[in-house]
Amino acid sequence: MLGHWARGFVLAGLISGLCAPVWANATFDGDVVSSVTGMTQQASLDGMQLAQTDLTLEAMSDEFSGGAILEPIESPVVTPVTPPTRVALLLPSRSEGLQQVSDAVRAGFMAAWQHERANIVVNLIETGDSAEDVLAGYQNAAASNDIVVGPLTRSGVTAIVQNRAVIKPTIALAQSDATEASSANLLAMGLSVEDEARQIAALTGSGKTTMKAFAISTGVSWQRRAASAFVSAWRGMGLQAEAIELSMTGGFIHPNVLLDLRNRIQAARPALLFVALDAAQTVQLRIGVGGEVTTYGISQLNPHSLADWAVATPLLDLEGIRLLDMPWQLQPDHAAVMTYPRLPQVPDQRRSPDIERLYALGIDAYRVAHNIAIRQTDFDLDGVTGKLSIQFGKKPPRFVRTMQPAIYRQGVVQALESQ
Repeated sequence: MLGHWARGFVLAGLISGLCAPVWANATFDGDVVSSVTGMTQQASLDGMQLAQTDLTLEAMSDEFSGGAILEPIESPVVTPVTPPTRVALLLPSRSEGLQQVSDAVRAGFMAAWQHERANIVVNLIETGDSAEDVLAGYQNAAASNDIVVGPLTRSGVTAIVQNRAVIKPTIALAQSDATEASSANLLAMGLSVEDEARQIAALTGSGKTTMKAFAISTGVSWQRRAASAFVSAWRGMGLQAEAIELSMTGGFIHPNVLLDLRNRIQAARPALLFVALDAAQTVQLRIGVGGEVTTYGISQLNPHSLADWAVATPLLDLEGIRLLDMPWQLQPDHAAVMTYPRLPQVPDQRRSPDIERLYALGIDAYRVAHNIAIRQTDFDLDGVTGKLSIQFGKKPPRFVRTMQPAIYRQGVVQALESQ
């Protein structure tokens, strides 16, 4: 027994003599806290993986019921270094006509990035406004980035779709006019008067069986598109709709045109007027035909930024008209609206409501890109442009924006809690 004890003593001495130099000479790229005999070693390492080696003494297995002299050492937790996600922001900043809108989108995008940078690097890609220049800029952006945000124009989005150039996850900031099927890598989240018109049709006509509506516009392109979208959605629910286009002279609706429209309203007695007009045109319409018929419009009926309504002249002729707009324009106490700074005002200039909307689009575009960067494929955002529902990374991509209902009360646009 004494021999066994002596042998154990010698072996223990050898073990302690061997182990000390090993620990004394070890170096790591991090903070290492270690102990021997019954304690565990923890290490914070950057990009290094260590293998654990358990010491066993086979000759002593029948002498020591307690097992090995040293307890196993836990493997260190290794946090891998993840490269940043490269996001290209593709804007027509070199276009004289589009520089202001590009700057607004960029300012909103960067404001959201500053709030939540995560592990994202933003690279600005500037183009002109021609479809060829935008296509070349997109191809450059897609070659050296993980996600592309843009183009900002319809012609630019149409160009990349028609040329089948979409090879990276892309968040387009406008709709495409292409007849070709869109790519599974393309998510379109631009501000759309057609989407607003369809939402109004759904809000007012869903569940109805007999209801006639007039959709009123002028010959302006965006107004025709909005009126057409409303009529199509309205008829798709089995309801009657008639599109009426008003002629303009020198920025004014001709009085004879308004008189003819008033007679048609009195004869047909529509339950609803959908006006794809701006606020100034709708004031003329109201003066000419009266306000007896319930009237709905899109965001262009709101001619002021949120801050400017405090000093604006009330538009009493629009009293009771309902419309859609984004929280950024209507709800100063909205959680997301309060999160981000306002676009700085140019001295001695009134804030443009359209520039404010594009700034808000930039904010939400970054938030969508951030979720895609962290591999979210199906998510909702309570955004500053509306409630957003996104599916991306699955086929087909889906983007739905639900705008905020509002109404003219005492000549001022106010948000409605419900419609």
